Amino acid sequence: MNIQNEDIRPQSNLEDNREDGLSPTEKNLNTNYDNEFVATPEYIDTLPDLQNGDSSLIRGSKKQIQHVGISNFKMPLKYKNLDGDILTLETSITGSVSLEANKKGINMSRIMRSFYKHSQDTFDFEVIENALNDYKDDLDSGDARIQVRFSFPMKKKSLRSNLEGFQYYNVALEVVDVENTRSNIVHLDYVYSSTCPCSLELSEHARTERGQLATPHSQRSIARISALIPTDKPFNIENLVFLCREALPTETQVMVKREDEQAFAELNASNPIFVEDAARLLCEKLSEFDGVADFRVVVNHQESLHSHDAISVLIKGQTFNQTSLDPMLFNSLNHSS
Repeated sequence: MNIQNEDIRPQSNLEDNREDGLSPTEKNLNTNYDNEFVATPEYIDTLPDLQNGDSSLIRGSKKQIQHVGISNFKMPLKYKNLDGDILTLETSITGSVSLEANKKGINMSRIMRSFYKHSQDTFDFEVIENALNDYKDDLDSGDARIQVRFSFPMKKKSLRSNLEGFQYYNVALEVVDVENTRSNIVHLDYVYSSTCPCSLELSEHARTERGQLATPHSQRSIARISALIPTDKPFNIENLVFLCREALPTETQVMVKREDEQAFAELNASNPIFVEDAARLLCEKLSEFDGVADFRVVVNHQESLHSHDAISVLIKGQTFNQTSLDPMLFNSLNHSS
């Protein structure tokens, strides 16, 4: 038997294929947003809450999760500089808690609400700890972590012309609470110029031996300082920047005239540096500074001679000691905020 152009779909499907495109169930629903509706406490109590559901709803292994929360939640927060001025800076916030093996999930909005509760405070480690206490208690969690990231401005004078401009430093303040032990940690990116000592010597050799003009290669370089801050010690960002400037004086410049550019060339020639030197010089200054305890120095010289970078990592203490490094760690060292 030949069947031509005969629709053999079930009758129910034919009924659903109407011009309005709505199923019978959808047709009975109100499709207009109700501006007048009020969510009463009684109504809210009827709303489903899957995240706080029974452990039978857990998918996958019933294992503890060390970090669950939010990342890159942004809001303007206040910080105080060394002169006592209050700066309002756009801040990216990462907040997480541990999740017990028998719990389905957390209410992540509570982390955000904890920060809005402190939004008028001037942020430092103490205020971050207060925010952490709030959402740790609110979420009934054993461990909790907060990291706030921002770009911190500091005025910097030129080398000879006495012009002044703002240098910006990528900074993160972190509070970690693991098994009721608190750690206050700072991360700072310091950007400087590195002149290769080998290239400098070879350039001078060409000049003196053959009368050949040659220039050493130098490049923009970045050191990321991660340091454990003793809870009984005062801390401010500027002092850590000053320490970096002492260790590596060839910081990139903001306002530059001809006399400043010449001075910068002379300063680089006076401070030729390999990537290993940079890590050790920073280690020397950090070790002398009682404002930090354990620390890690990650250095990236973004080579102008090679098509690859030169890197070094130096660690003191157990806080930052680890077997494996993030495979994108060195790529993350750049001059963007």
